[in-house]
Amino acid sequence: MSARRVLALFGHAGRGGFNEAAVEGARRAERAGQPLRIEWIADTDPQARAARIAALCEPGLDLLIAHGGQGDAPVAEVAPRFPRTQFAVTQGSLTAPNVASYEILQEHSAFLAGVLAGLRAADGRAAHLSGERVRPGLKGRAAYADGVRRASGRDPLTGFCGNQHDPERAHEWARALAARDARVVFAMMDGGRDGVSRACRETGIWQIGNVIDWVARDPRVYLASALADSGLCVERAAADHAAGRLAVGAVTRYGLEQAASLRLALGAGVTAEERRALDDWSGRLAGGLEIDGGYTGAEFTP
Repeated sequence: MSARRVLALFGHAGRGGFNEAAVEGARRAERAGQPLRIEWIADTDPQARAARIAALCEPGLDLLIAHGGQGDAPVAEVAPRFPRTQFAVTQGSLTAPNVASYEILQEHSAFLAGVLAGLRAADGRAAHLSGERVRPGLKGRAAYADGVRRASGRDPLTGFCGNQHDPERAHEWARALAARDARVVFAMMDGGRDGVSRACRETGIWQIGNVIDWVARDPRVYLASALADSGLCVERAAADHAAGRLAVGAVTRYGLEQAASLRLALGAGVTAEERRALDDWSGRLAGGLEIDGGYTGAEFTP
């Protein structure tokens, strides 16, 4: 069975929290009796990604899970050619007769990250940095920007450096943000995160992580981390497929009710006043506060 069920990851093994979360989700699926064979797709070219996914489908796969919004485009191209294979895209929006999408609502924790960054930046700037301009990254940035505005009345410095996995490019951009008076940077990165952390150590600015609990790993650099464990989507897609109920043609979403997988993890440096403000905004989210899902402000380039 494992040879006929594949988890496709975009990037390189051993780098970054987003793909690490997927690997952990696959491990949980295996322990539950739904093993997945992991395949890495390092190429960033959309056509190359589609070709690789098609090659994985050739032996007659039962299930291919593409991890991340980067999977929307290649799966949209490949899925019609393999109608007997079922596909799931995590953090995506694609649906089709043989395609399901599973999404954890990262915008909730990203919004709270923005509130904290707006409070902490004070007379400086709250910043955001990501890599590829894919739908999940844009949604997370928009939610973060909304939180920053509500807490501080200002837009954040925000930019997409073009690559999730390049630590040198991420380091260059993060240092440039610090030079523009950024005091806190929300880094939605994967393999490039080490470059952001190095810049934070060099310049003294705080970082807010995402996907997993980076505070526990490096409390001197991380003020907080916007947990949105996308591995939950991998785990649930594998379980649904095994049970014969993969939600093809629909998007399955998980929100704040998944408290173990979606929350803002706080470091020891978060003050009592900031915690009270975050509790207040968390209550508003639970009460149905609508997050601004679009961002129309300026973007930063070094």
